[in-house]
Amino acid sequence: MAQLKDVQLKISAVKKTKQITKAMNMVAASKLRGAQTNMEGFRPYAAKFAEVLGSLAEKAGDEASPLLTPREEIKTVNIVLCTSDRGLCGGFNTNLINKAKNFAKEQEAKGVEITFTNFGKKGRDWARKQGYKIESEHLGIVGSRFGFNIASISGGALIEGFLNESYDEVYVIFSEFISVARQYPVLKKILPIPPIEKEETEDEKIEYVAEHISEPSPEEVLGQMLPRNIYVQLYSALLETSTSEHAARMSAMDNATKACNDMLVNLTLLYNKARQAAITADLMDIVGGAEALKG
Repeated sequence: MAQLKDVQLKISAVKKTKQITKAMNMVAASKLRGAQTNMEGFRPYAAKFAEVLGSLAEKAGDEASPLLTPREEIKTVNIVLCTSDRGLCGGFNTNLINKAKNFAKEQEAKGVEITFTNFGKKGRDWARKQGYKIESEHLGIVGSRFGFNIASISGGALIEGFLNESYDEVYVIFSEFISVARQYPVLKKILPIPPIEKEETEDEKIEYVAEHISEPSPEEVLGQMLPRNIYVQLYSALLETSTSEHAARMSAMDNATKACNDMLVNLTLLYNKARQAAITADLMDIVGGAEALKG
């Protein structure tokens, strides 16, 4: 039977752990509200921007900009991996890293060289451990407040690397926020800019893209909008990942708090049993001593 002192120490430790997990849950919930508001406010802008850009790009054709033209041979692929800087958020980082690992293996099987641009310490550490070349790393951004300038600076470096043929394709891996209980890792191609996805009607499969009138010409407008599209997509990915991190940490800390409650119930039961056993042993000693004196 466990000693009373040992059980008391365990109960005290679990109570302190419960206080920490509950506090972290409340902090994550507070940060989630702000991050979710920013993300939901930016989603319509990103969707409409992609729609207008797709319409203009279809008019201008792939030759309008080198950012639209696919390379004939893919030799190098750069992966922008968005993870968190800290742990304690369940399988959030593991899912993103597994997504990157599987995609990297697929590309390497085709003889493609893989490089990484990392947002977040967890993804950076994994890529470094695997021996991949890291083009750039950005720490302390995901999970905190950041502005559009972060996306424009890193996006400008990606565009420069693509135009200089340092890599032939750029993909971003981020966590899409679906709900507080569900975050889904997504792989998205951002360079060369893929064509817009066209909708299909229920009756007939008719390709439809909204018609946009541009002044000056679509080619001139695309020269300004295409680089900004990269910034928009990257900023949207960072917002989604930041929101997903807070949601994942909130859920993980909530589960940890519930686990602490279950442990406290079990330890309290164990403590009562140990105390009862100790009392019974003392009574047996007293009765035994009394009987010995009578004898």
